[in-house]
Amino acid sequence: MASPLLDSRNRLRLAVFSPNMAGGANLTHSPDAPQLTWEESARIARMAEAAGIEAIIPVARWRGMAAPERRQAHRSFETFTWAAGIAAITSRIQVFATFHIPVTHPVTAAKQIATVDHISGGRFAVNLVAGWNSDEFRMFGLDQREHDDRYALANEWMTLLKRIWAAEEEFDFTGRYYRGTAILSEPKPLRPGGPIIMNAGFSPAGQDFAARHADITFAMLPGIDAAAALVAPIKERKPQLRVFAAAHVVCAATDGQARAEYARMVGELGDRQAAERAIRLLIGSSRSGDFDGMVNAAIAGFFALPLVGSPETVVAQMAALADAGVDGLALSWLNYEAGLQQYADTLRPMLERAGLRQA
Repeated sequence: MASPLLDSRNRLRLAVFSPNMAGGANLTHSPDAPQLTWEESARIARMAEAAGIEAIIPVARWRGMAAPERRQAHRSFETFTWAAGIAAITSRIQVFATFHIPVTHPVTAAKQIATVDHISGGRFAVNLVAGWNSDEFRMFGLDQREHDDRYALANEWMTLLKRIWAAEEEFDFTGRYYRGTAILSEPKPLRPGGPIIMNAGFSPAGQDFAARHADITFAMLPGIDAAAALVAPIKERKPQLRVFAAAHVVCAATDGQARAEYARMVGELGDRQAAERAIRLLIGSSRSGDFDGMVNAAIAGFFALPLVGSPETVVAQMAALADAGVDGLALSWLNYEAGLQQYADTLRPMLERAGLRQA
């Protein structure tokens, strides 16, 4: 069964990232960022599909990064049920769910995945997260595991899930982390072997997991110039693995206007307190290195690669990433609907002329 994302003929594949969270991929006070209503999610999905974008990828959040009293900033839709709704109102775009492996048993996941896959007609895909947000885990009464142990659990989780999808008869399973008796799950996913798997593992253990189980992996790119050196080893290890990067687009008529808008997003509209909390969760309490730069990166796109400039500059940046071996970009904006309209009207024709996208 063809995958809208993997089987796309576009040289640079595109996805919309994090539209199911208040603020989108931004830690911001801006009223222009997503407010998170179902009507808004539906508009974004339909706009992305009409523009020819291959996929839409939600982010798994049980709470936001903002102060608890900023309740609006903590709004998010659970990704499996959100994906089922998006799949039902679209017909071509690849629809993802993102979830944290430790809070979902493989038997539950097998049924959820198969259900949404049937709703989507085989367009469903899964973005797996081994776990990193200790504040969210405490909401479930769970302790965060040591880093490599998270991936040991994730490997066993995937082993059991794949066995469920392949099994023609019920079976027992006893592992280090999971066990079950007389396991049986029907129906199976429509795509043989299960849906497309995406994973964002940057550590050696994470890269091992991606090479073993994933079809698509995220690469953390500190800049465009570093892309080729970081992407090449991933593809040498598993040539068929598609490499994506998260990218945050700030595009205006001129480079100067775009840079000014980016500075306003970070300095005037950014939620610095939320950004500092995100950094604490990711790397602990250390303030060494370029802490202010990390805060800015968290505010605008949640550590996505910034693509800032005129339409010509943004297209040139995308072309440079494609030349470096990046197969696709998961895009975010401050205002998603305005960004998608700008993409459809201005950037898409330019990307077609550059040979990155097909008409």
